[in-house]
Amino acid sequence: MAMTDEELFLASMGDVVPLAKSNQAELAQIKVEPTIAQLEKRKAAEQALSLDVNFLSTEYVDLLNPHDVLAFKKPGVQEGVYKKLRLGKYQIDATIDLHGRRFHNARNALFEFIVDCHSSNVRALLLRHGIGLNSKPVPAILKSYINKWLQEIPEVLCFHSALRCHGGNGSTYVLLKKNDEQKTQTKEIYAKR
Repeated sequence: MAMTDEELFLASMGDVVPLAKSNQAELAQIKVEPTIAQLEKRKAAEQALSLDVNFLSTEYVDLLNPHDVLAFKKPGVQEGVYKKLRLGKYQIDATIDLHGRRFHNARNALFEFIVDCHSSNVRALLLRHGIGLNSKPVPAILKSYINKWLQEIPEVLCFHSALRCHGGNGSTYVLLKKNDEQKTQTKEIYAKR
């Protein structure tokens, strides 16, 4: 009579003796300390995160057509002010050229430019970003992010694509809020009347 698989297994394992507790091998936890280079990288990354005050998002963006007109006005901005900006009638006090910059470089440059202009009492800006016909991976990626970023910055009152003489749809006029010093000056002027 043939033996079943279970009977064969038990027959072959009949002389095997279980290990006693004292015979068990003990595996010690080996704790590996990070190297000095790894510790320095961690420290640098933590510092970079804590120092980065740039809140402009790098998340999903609604893609624009390269020839789209950028137009945005916060609630409360007077139509006359917006029309004057749209028609290029404000004196442009500062300009930045973001053509050909890499994404993160353009993001940082735009943020720093706006912060510097606001703190220096500069209100009317011109951003040159191009229309992005040949940008990769999709056309107008920088222009699309410029549109999103300008809406995220609290100091920006309104913006509009520029006139042809200032770069057309590849450039944008931006009007910033008055900073505290300018507000005080305006209050003093109107208080004297």
